[in-house]
Amino acid sequence: MNWDQEGRYWPNRNSSRFVRAGGLVWHVQIMGTGPVLLLLHGTGAATHSWRDLAPLLARHFTVVAPDLPGHGFTQAPLPEFMSLPSQARLLSKLLQRLGLSPAAGVGHSAGAAILARMALDADIAPMLLVSLNGALLPLQGHASQIFPAAAKLLSATTLVPRLFSLHATNRAWLSRFLDNTGSQIDATGLRTYQALLRDPGHVASGLRMMAHWNLQPLSDALPGLACRVLLVVGASDRMIPPQDATRLRDSLADAEIVSLPKLGHLAHEEQPALVADLVIDRFRHLQPGLARHTEATLQPAC
Repeated sequence: MNWDQEGRYWPNRNSSRFVRAGGLVWHVQIMGTGPVLLLLHGTGAATHSWRDLAPLLARHFTVVAPDLPGHGFTQAPLPEFMSLPSQARLLSKLLQRLGLSPAAGVGHSAGAAILARMALDADIAPMLLVSLNGALLPLQGHASQIFPAAAKLLSATTLVPRLFSLHATNRAWLSRFLDNTGSQIDATGLRTYQALLRDPGHVASGLRMMAHWNLQPLSDALPGLACRVLLVVGASDRMIPPQDATRLRDSLADAEIVSLPKLGHLAHEEQPALVADLVIDRFRHLQPGLARHTEATLQPAC
């Protein structure tokens, strides 16, 4: 995506910067002061997903929110670097370049899996990991074979991303597409999702990420996750089965489930204040001295 075009009205644009790390140029939004909180969005999204949540969290934390590789305004790596372990390593290099060590992490969908992988690999050592409708478990049954194979097939050609992007120009089609998440998205969200999905490169990166995704090794390793885990579940999520949270809690050393009635896969976009309160409250239990800070002034993106 082109920052001078699609980025002109990007949410929280004044907190954006571009950083070179791990062989990529990253788009990162940084705001606030206090303990470092890393926000990782899910497949097919970008930093816009935190448009309302990040400023609320920045009252208490130094919020760091990158676009994942190939998503939004971050440069795409070679397809083989779109796997879960590779993305975790690339994000670790970004944090090293920024000189930041997260005290907590909040991940949505696939972003939660990347955070967990980083923690298990000791690339980060968070006190708290918050999974927002986290995609942490492998698909069940025939879908576990069919879905990755279909994603590999679709990502092997430029035609599919271009056709998908053409559909995204239709606002009615986009609304129906987002309805499949079980969430109701505001006008700003619709506009930014449309900008993302109209870009064939962004769509192709999402497909490549799904094509190279293998959650079984992560699932096997989750019992070794040492930090506190908060599993936030939108009860109306149509993308990740809400019952997965119970299976996850049973496999984790220290985990809690919070169910959000009537909210879907994008619950943090529907009710950002509710999610912010959950994150702040659970972190305060681990670090009682968490205070409200004045938001830092950052240079705009270069």
